[in-house]
Amino acid sequence: MGIRVPLLALLAAGLALAALTGCGNSVPKGAVAKVGDTAISKPMFDHWLAAAARQQASGQPGQPPGQTVVPDPPNFTNCIAAKERLPVPKGAARPSATQLRAQCKQQYTGLRDQTMQFLISAQWLTQEAKAKGVTATDAQVRRAFEQQKKQAFPKQKDYLKFLRTSGRTEADLLYQVKLSVLTNELQAKIVQNKGTVSNAAISDYYNKNKSRFAQPESRDLEVVLTKKVDDANKAVAELKKGTAFKDVVKKYSVDSASKSQGGKLPGVTRGTQEKAFDTAIFSAKKGQLQGPVKTQFGYYVFEVTKITTATQQSLAQATDTIRNLLKSQSQQTALNNFVKDFQKRYRDKTVCAKGFTTSQCSNGPNPQSSTQGAQGTSGPSGAPPTRGGTTPATPQGAPGGVPGTPQGAPGSVPPSGGAAPQGGAPPGAGGAAPQGGAPPGATPGGP
Repeated sequence: MGIRVPLLALLAAGLALAALTGCGNSVPKGAVAKVGDTAISKPMFDHWLAAAARQQASGQPGQPPGQTVVPDPPNFTNCIAAKERLPVPKGAARPSATQLRAQCKQQYTGLRDQTMQFLISAQWLTQEAKAKGVTATDAQVRRAFEQQKKQAFPKQKDYLKFLRTSGRTEADLLYQVKLSVLTNELQAKIVQNKGTVSNAAISDYYNKNKSRFAQPESRDLEVVLTKKVDDANKAVAELKKGTAFKDVVKKYSVDSASKSQGGKLPGVTRGTQEKAFDTAIFSAKKGQLQGPVKTQFGYYVFEVTKITTATQQSLAQATDTIRNLLKSQSQQTALNNFVKDFQKRYRDKTVCAKGFTTSQCSNGPNPQSSTQGAQGTSGPSGAPPTRGGTTPATPQGAPGGVPGTPQGAPGSVPPSGGAAPQGGAPPGAGGAAPQGGAPPGATPGGP
């Protein structure tokens, strides 16, 4: 419907997402990867790498984000020089150039992988959304962005300060918000019409799981536990004389848990206590002093103060609960099935340049487990994908799965103060995801 604001803005900012097209599986010159016919340019990689480096530096003392030096392979000259200028803790030896180079290389590798994960994730998501006719209009993106910005930066000066120090532009943030909107819209389309549950399915589930809708009988007690039978008999005698239970407990009981509650032990259900004590509890009448009862823990003296009878929900009473559960499971299955196919399709058509390969690249290391990735991305089974006011939390780069937000990556609009939240875009960019993870395509939060 509207113009594609994030892409146009990125182009205007000189951060071209290379629209290079061509045949074959080779990565075009000047690009770091290609997904299908779309190449990801080296300038765009450099931009997001710098942003990731600044984000990382913002959490480290003594390194103001505005003065961050991005690791510069292969020699890491600037990175080593910057580290040499850092103060050394008192009593610690100053690292050698070789040690500093190893540190720079390790830092670069982590930032490179985070950045590649984000950029490839963005392409996977964008291309899949286009293929399925899912769009994020400029109005949707701007509205979500303004909501998040207002929450994160009550004062405009704080927002402008963030832009100056983070290495990111407003266009970058809009791009990230667009990705989160697309994620939610794509997820909604995947689970569409997957929530119909028949009465027969509800009845079948109820009949197979009746115990889940039952509440067993429970009993409230007042109890004294002693180590010696003589002390138990003394406790019985005092209670029969009318001494308050809490006073007898204070004097004789060796059970710290019930003692701290004045001897009260509420909500005891059958089978939860030591066998002899359990039998005595559920054989006793309300209001009658019982004991001593010998057990492996000592001698119990007790009185049942309340009996709550067992209950069983009827099918009619349980119907709404079961319908929601089965609907959630159906939608989650749809997401999981989609993820499995999605991962394979896009990894197969993703190729990366030498020095930029990750497990998302067809020419990169094999993912640890596609099944693990799917589960990590989709969240736990049974969590209903609904649409509401939050953006899905994103897993921290599950290997082999649909790549999520790189570890340590900010969300769409960071909170005031500079550091962005871990794990995906913050609330406000669309519908809610299943608990514990993002839908396929995982909202790339950006490095």
